[in-house]
Amino acid sequence: MPDADIDHIYDYDPAYIAGILKSVKTIAMVGASADKTKFSYGVLRQLSEIGYDILPVNPNPNLKEIRGLRVYQSLQDIDKPIDMVDVFRPKEELFGIAEQAIAIGAKVLWGQIGVYDDKAAALAEAAGLQVVMNRCPKIELFRPFWKPRLDLKI
Repeated sequence: MPDADIDHIYDYDPAYIAGILKSVKTIAMVGASADKTKFSYGVLRQLSEIGYDILPVNPNPNLKEIRGLRVYQSLQDIDKPIDMVDVFRPKEELFGIAEQAIAIGAKVLWGQIGVYDDKAAALAEAAGLQVVMNRCPKIELFRPFWKPRLDLKI
Protein backbone atom coordinates (compact mmCIF):
# COMPACT_ATOMS: atom_id res chain seq x y z
CA MET A 1 0.00 0.00 0.00
CA PRO A 2 1.38 3.47 -0.83
CA ASP A 3 2.54 5.77 1.94
CA ALA A 4 -0.51 7.84 2.97
CA ASP A 5 1.74 10.87 3.56
CA ILE A 6 2.71 11.14 -0.11
CA ASP A 7 0.78 13.74 -2.10
CA HIS A 8 -0.91 11.25 -4.42
CA ILE A 9 -2.69 12.18 -7.60
CA TYR A 10 -5.90 10.21 -7.91
CA ASP A 11 -6.95 9.46 -11.46
CA TYR A 12 -10.56 8.55 -11.99
CA ASP A 13 -12.39 7.51 -15.10
CA PRO A 14 -14.59 10.51 -16.03
CA ALA A 15 -17.54 8.11 -16.36
CA TYR A 16 -17.04 6.99 -12.72
CA ILE A 17 -17.23 10.58 -11.45
CA ALA A 18 -20.09 11.48 -13.79
CA GLY A 19 -22.02 8.43 -12.61
CA ILE A 20 -21.64 9.47 -9.00
CA LEU A 21 -22.67 13.06 -9.65
CA LYS A 22 -25.71 11.92 -11.64
CA SER A 23 -26.82 9.38 -9.04
CA VAL A 24 -26.52 11.35 -5.80
CA LYS A 25 -29.25 13.69 -4.64
CA THR A 26 -28.51 14.33 -0.95
CA ILE A 27 -25.05 15.55 0.03
CA ALA A 28 -23.87 16.02 3.61
CA MET A 29 -21.10 18.62 3.51
CA VAL A 30 -18.76 18.07 6.47
CA GLY A 31 -16.85 21.25 7.21
CA ALA A 32 -19.39 23.59 5.62
CA SER A 33 -18.78 27.24 6.44
CA ALA A 34 -20.98 30.33 6.56
CA ASP A 35 -17.90 32.44 5.67
CA LYS A 36 -18.44 33.61 2.09
CA THR A 37 -14.66 33.72 1.51
CA LYS A 38 -14.26 29.98 2.20
CA PHE A 39 -14.13 27.49 -0.65
CA SER A 40 -16.71 25.28 1.08
CA TYR A 41 -19.25 28.13 1.01
CA GLY A 42 -18.89 28.53 -2.76
CA VAL A 43 -19.22 24.80 -3.35
CA LEU A 44 -22.26 24.62 -1.05
CA ARG A 45 -23.86 27.53 -2.90
CA GLN A 46 -23.22 26.11 -6.35
CA LEU A 47 -24.31 22.55 -5.58
CA SER A 48 -27.43 23.80 -3.81
CA GLU A 49 -28.34 26.13 -6.67
CA ILE A 50 -28.10 23.38 -9.28
CA GLY A 51 -30.48 21.16 -7.34
CA TYR A 52 -28.60 18.95 -4.89
CA ASP A 53 -30.10 18.65 -1.40
CA ILE A 54 -27.19 20.00 0.67
CA LEU A 55 -26.99 19.26 4.38
CA PRO A 56 -24.26 21.42 5.94
CA VAL A 57 -22.38 19.78 8.83
CA ASN A 58 -20.47 22.00 11.27
CA PRO A 59 -20.01 21.33 15.01
CA ASN A 60 -20.31 25.02 15.97
CA PRO A 61 -23.45 25.12 18.17
CA ASN A 62 -24.01 28.79 17.29
CA LEU A 63 -24.21 28.10 13.55
CA LYS A 64 -27.84 27.25 12.78
CA GLU A 65 -28.12 28.04 9.04
CA ILE A 66 -25.99 28.55 5.96
CA ARG A 67 -27.80 30.14 2.99
CA GLY A 68 -31.12 29.18 4.57
CA LEU A 69 -30.07 25.55 4.96
CA ARG A 70 -30.25 23.95 8.41
CA VAL A 71 -26.80 23.14 9.82
CA TYR A 72 -26.25 19.80 11.55
CA GLN A 73 -23.58 19.41 14.21
CA SER A 74 -22.64 15.89 13.06
CA LEU A 75 -23.48 13.31 10.42
CA GLN A 76 -25.32 11.32 13.08
CA ASP A 77 -27.70 14.26 13.67
CA ILE A 78 -29.05 14.11 10.12
CA ASP A 79 -32.48 12.52 10.10
CA LYS A 80 -32.69 11.35 6.48
CA PRO A 81 -30.73 9.13 4.10
CA ILE A 82 -27.49 10.61 2.75
CA ASP A 83 -26.16 9.69 -0.67
CA MET A 84 -22.77 11.40 -0.43
CA VAL A 85 -20.53 12.73 2.32
CA ASP A 86 -18.43 15.60 0.91
CA VAL A 87 -15.48 16.35 3.18
CA PHE A 88 -13.96 19.81 3.72
CA ARG A 89 -11.79 18.83 6.68
CA PRO A 90 -8.06 18.09 7.01
CA LYS A 91 -7.03 14.80 5.44
CA GLU A 92 -6.06 13.52 8.89
CA GLU A 93 -9.77 13.49 9.77
CA LEU A 94 -10.88 11.54 6.70
CA PHE A 95 -10.57 8.07 8.24
CA GLY A 96 -12.88 8.99 11.15
CA ILE A 97 -15.33 10.61 8.76
CA ALA A 98 -15.22 7.47 6.59
CA GLU A 99 -16.21 5.44 9.66
CA GLN A 100 -19.12 7.82 10.27
CA ALA A 101 -20.18 7.73 6.60
CA ILE A 102 -20.29 3.93 6.78
CA ALA A 103 -22.27 4.05 10.04
CA ILE A 104 -24.97 6.28 8.55
CA GLY A 105 -25.26 4.25 5.34
CA ALA A 106 -23.88 6.80 2.87
CA LYS A 107 -23.19 5.57 -0.65
CA VAL A 108 -20.25 7.85 -1.52
CA LEU A 109 -17.30 9.30 0.38
CA TRP A 110 -15.86 12.34 -1.41
CA GLY A 111 -12.70 14.09 -0.18
CA GLN A 112 -12.26 17.62 -1.46
CA ILE A 113 -9.04 18.92 -3.04
CA GLY A 114 -6.23 18.14 -0.60
CA VAL A 115 -8.38 15.65 1.34
CA TYR A 116 -7.17 12.10 0.74
CA ASP A 117 -6.22 9.04 2.77
CA ASP A 118 -5.66 5.62 1.23
CA LYS A 119 -6.66 3.86 4.45
CA ALA A 120 -9.94 5.79 4.61
CA ALA A 121 -10.59 4.93 0.96
CA ALA A 122 -9.89 1.23 1.55
CA LEU A 123 -12.19 1.19 4.60
CA ALA A 124 -15.03 2.92 2.74
CA GLU A 125 -14.67 0.77 -0.38
CA ALA A 126 -14.62 -2.41 1.72
CA ALA A 127 -17.95 -1.26 3.19
CA GLY A 128 -19.39 -0.79 -0.31
CA LEU A 129 -19.04 2.98 -0.71
CA GLN A 130 -17.78 4.63 -3.86
CA VAL A 131 -14.81 6.88 -3.11
CA VAL A 132 -13.40 10.01 -4.71
CA MET A 133 -10.51 11.89 -3.12
CA ASN A 134 -8.60 15.07 -3.86
CA ARG A 135 -11.33 16.35 -6.20
CA CYS A 136 -14.12 18.94 -6.07
CA PRO A 137 -17.61 18.05 -7.29
CA LYS A 138 -18.22 21.66 -8.34
CA ILE A 139 -15.19 21.53 -10.63
CA GLU A 140 -16.03 18.03 -11.88
CA LEU A 141 -19.57 19.08 -12.81
CA PHE A 142 -18.23 21.75 -15.16
CA ARG A 143 -15.20 19.86 -16.50
CA PRO A 144 -17.07 18.53 -19.59
CA PHE A 145 -17.72 22.11 -20.68
CA TRP A 146 -14.07 23.18 -20.55
CA LYS A 147 -12.62 23.23 -24.03
CA PRO A 148 -8.91 23.79 -24.58
CA ARG A 149 -8.10 26.79 -26.71
CA LEU A 150 -5.03 25.65 -28.57
CA ASP A 151 -5.02 28.75 -30.77
CA LEU A 152 -4.19 31.10 -27.88
CA LYS A 153 -0.66 32.46 -27.55
CA ILE A 154 1.14 31.93 -24.26
